[in-house]
Amino acid sequence: MASVMSDLVSGGPVASQNVASVSFDLSTQPLRRLNQFLHHELPEGNVQVQVKNPDGAHSIAVGVNAPIDIEIEGHAGYYAAGMNQQARITVHGNAGPAVAENMMSGRVDVKGFASVAAGASGQGGLLVIAGDASLRCGISMKGIDIVVAGGVGDFSAFMAQAGRLVICGDAGDALGDSLYEAVIYIRGRIKSLGADAHEEPMTDRDYATVDELLVAAGVHHDSKDFRRVASMRSLYHWNADANQEY
Repeated sequence: MASVMSDLVSGGPVASQNVASVSFDLSTQPLRRLNQFLHHELPEGNVQVQVKNPDGAHSIAVGVNAPIDIEIEGHAGYYAAGMNQQARITVHGNAGPAVAENMMSGRVDVKGFASVAAGASGQGGLLVIAGDASLRCGISMKGIDIVVAGGVGDFSAFMAQAGRLVICGDAGDALGDSLYEAVIYIRGRIKSLGADAHEEPMTDRDYATVDELLVAAGVHHDSKDFRRVASMRSLYHWNADANQEY
């Protein structure tokens, strides 16, 4: 481990013997080296990892399974923070398609905008997007919480099975198409709802949930401004008499 740390650490361990600060510069070091370190070579104790000059590289910090802090200092490409477990990952820029895809736990923050399929198939943890998210945000989400401070594109929360999506801005077409048990809270306008999605009255529990998620995300809005979108549950079972019309 000493050879790894001496090779990779910029500035050396800091704060205490239980905290290490590690810096990777992707303009001079291969991405594979970063991910190898994150998967197999983490020292014991608290670790803070800084990723410099990401320049839109794909698969940054994918498959991390440790309670560490990772700061990506710039734009990230496809699949950033995918399959994350435990880690707290921040993208200080925009994120390409499928950021935090299949996330299991931990937290991912995108300080800019997110491309298509943000949080796709996520099973746990919290994804926070400071700007807008593109098409299919939260597609097939399975328990993840997503807070979008801006708006979302078409088909967001498509086939979302479990979890909560908070949208502080507007939504495009077919919001919540084929929803299962996931719930959407939206503050802005909805261009159209998808198949089997409808608005339901907000309850005290819903307002408390929105407050909790907004506070966790560091986003400041009044929960009373949000509406609830959920499933009508008419697509749960095949209906041969519907003649493909829903």
